[in-house]
Amino acid sequence: MERQYRLQKNSAFQYVYRRGHSVACRDLVMLHARGKGLKVGFSVSKKVGGAVVRNRTKRRLRECFRPWLGDVKPGLYVIVARPSAAKATFQSLQKDVRYLLRKHDALREGNRAR
Repeated sequence: MERQYRLQKNSAFQYVYRRGHSVACRDLVMLHARGKGLKVGFSVSKKVGGAVVRNRTKRRLRECFRPWLGDVKPGLYVIVARPSAAKATFQSLQKDVRYLLRKHDALREGNRAR
């Protein structure tokens, strides 16, 4: 995922945690706050595993979100991985990301069929 779409500053994460609305599924939680551009951040705590496991989980989540970049409404999004996300398959993470985007009504019209 390109750097221009990444949420990087701690203050931006804190803003989304304070002001955002959350929806959850078994492996992931997604928070959304209003914003001008599209920015996405990923949060994977030490409860998920060691550094290798956390980084792998973040890479997989970035790749799950990347196909939706053109279809998602502008705003600030944070995806939080639960400990079970480390053991989840890539296909189940893709389904979870799509489900959470639909729950937030974050997809633009005409792109909900995927």
